[in-house]
Amino acid sequence: MHNKQLALDANVRLYGSVDDDMFRSFLDQVASARKSLGDGQPVILELTTTGGDAETARRMATDLRMLRDYDGRKLLFIGKSAVYSAGITLMSAFKPHERFLTRHTELLIHERRVERSIQLSGALRSNMPMLRDAMAELESGSRLERKGFEQLVEGSKLSTDELLAKVMEADWYLGATEAKELGLVHDIL
Repeated sequence: MHNKQLALDANVRLYGSVDDDMFRSFLDQVASARKSLGDGQPVILELTTTGGDAETARRMATDLRMLRDYDGRKLLFIGKSAVYSAGITLMSAFKPHERFLTRHTELLIHERRVERSIQLSGALRSNMPMLRDAMAELESGSRLERKGFEQLVEGSKLSTDELLAKVMEADWYLGATEAKELGLVHDIL
């Protein structure tokens, strides 16, 4: 299939916030694509998103990896316009040679965000389990984030440590050309 044809032949099209609605649409569209595609035909997922829920994106990425590993299905990714935040988590399910971006697509890679208030009240020891739970949540999120970054850069010119250093400075916006130069995507459509 010619690269430019990919932009027109997506059989899973996702747009908007990565949330429960997108997840339901994703499940329906992937099931439909699997039924309608012949052997050897790839599942081509097109995505435009300004972000959303990282855990929902991680679940979708897991389903895609299982589709590749257990079903033997070839997967291709097309990022259109914007692939931000949780969209990067979904993109990481695809290997760099399976990733494509349209010419003016922007990517946004950043650290996971947390917003949580902890109200301490009462005896000191009674507050410690609450603080341990909060620390466990942060440590778990940090491990998951690193794993996702490792999957994103695997096979590219960028190391996980280089990516981490970049996103620790600030949110990292990069265009399609820079993403291709770094080997994060195969080509620009």
